[in-house]
Amino acid sequence: MKRPDLVSRYILPAILALALFFVYLSSLAPGLTWANDGADGGDLVTAAATGGIPHPSGYPVYLLVARLFQAIPIGPLAFRTNLLSALMAVVASVLVYGILVWLPDSPSAGDGIAGLFAGLSLGLSPIFWSQAVITEVYTLHAAFVGLIIFLTLWPPSLKNNRLDRLRGLVSGLATGNHLTAAFLAPVVLLARGLGASQKPDWKSLGRVSAWLGAGLLIYLVLPVRALALSPVNWGNPVTVENFLWLVTGELYQGRLFAVDLADVLQRLQAGAALLVKQFDLPGITLAFIGLIFFFKPSRLYFITLYTAIIYFLFTIFYTSFDSYVYLIPAFISFSIWIGLGIGGLSRSAGRYARSFRTFAWVLLPVFFLLLAVSRWPQVDASRDPRAEKFGTRMMAVLPENAVVFADGDRAIFALWYFHFALHQRPDLTIIAADLLHFDWYAGSLRRVYPAISFPGEILWQESITRSNPGRPICDVSYFASEELSCALQKP
Repeated sequence: MKRPDLVSRYILPAILALALFFVYLSSLAPGLTWANDGADGGDLVTAAATGGIPHPSGYPVYLLVARLFQAIPIGPLAFRTNLLSALMAVVASVLVYGILVWLPDSPSAGDGIAGLFAGLSLGLSPIFWSQAVITEVYTLHAAFVGLIIFLTLWPPSLKNNRLDRLRGLVSGLATGNHLTAAFLAPVVLLARGLGASQKPDWKSLGRVSAWLGAGLLIYLVLPVRALALSPVNWGNPVTVENFLWLVTGELYQGRLFAVDLADVLQRLQAGAALLVKQFDLPGITLAFIGLIFFFKPSRLYFITLYTAIIYFLFTIFYTSFDSYVYLIPAFISFSIWIGLGIGGLSRSAGRYARSFRTFAWVLLPVFFLLLAVSRWPQVDASRDPRAEKFGTRMMAVLPENAVVFADGDRAIFALWYFHFALHQRPDLTIIAADLLHFDWYAGSLRRVYPAISFPGEILWQESITRSNPGRPICDVSYFASEELSCALQKP
């Protein structure tokens, strides 16, 4: 192997991976955290640790991978799943490098500089970085998206049958981690569905479809886990109705297209501003240079353009407070375009090409340091102890045998983590007040706390309070600050 090939294939991506992992590890949350809108972390960690099921859509792939990381004997339980996010962020960034450098059909094939700029642009974009240092599903989602794009663009040196099976399986498993991976199904199904004659390759399409369906079978893990009767068992998906409620995210479907048409323009402007904030004006300029000035009618351009558009539109029309995280796959496209812009400018420099590349090599470490230093305060989760302090304090001050009604994701999931995952204060009864109206949650409470009286088919906080005389009744929440009030229910 020639030395340039050795450098671009192995040495440079290793440097990229190590640099990003160092940055993520230095800013990683040391335990449970609410940093970067990471309140769901307590739910995910606890569900993985107890064999349970987190909030819809259940995230079966994430649960299995997280459980593997929880077996690593390093640090607290939540730290290990934070570590999973960091590693998957590194994988996604290296895949962006590989899409540009390792694929022979890429205009920047073999160009390590283009790949490094692209990988760092993704890895150090604030929103992506923010998800790399907490427990969440989005960096694993990004790694799957990067892998789908990589496999879709891979030249047919593998036997087509094997490549079709692999692409379909990865796409199905990706959807088993996050439902929005289904947006890439058309890309996966049609990537090799058209041959040189432009006629559909039905055999290829059938193979990909079959293996995509096989990957989706990962959702059957959820009813199996439900049978274990974990204390965290969202939806209890042992019936078809409950299973569909969980995996389709019915709880959140009302947020889709809930935006008024009058607000669409405002959300479009906010989304565009958010993109600029991720890559700054020079990065956005390079991205559009790569997309427009060096555009070629190839699968790389069409796939990245489709990915950027579909996820940008979903973010605009899905109205949740944290919908910005759904832009992460679009960041992958923009990062690739940045690399294409760097590579295209290098190739177009003519007799100045050598000087341009020398300048790029000098600029690269400066680029890395400036981005890391300037964006660190926005995303650093290593110094946010709120969740750990809240959980530790509640376990210390809550009265013995108290029935605790927790309100809001922060309080509920943090208490679940300390009570169920870390097995602290078994005398307490932790009740998520927001979930009392669900039948499956009422059944779960009766199984987990048999000593507590839960009267009637429909549970209410007032009826539970009246039916458990002699026990302290506490209300706990954490929105802007901690709120705790307790009273003894008289016999």
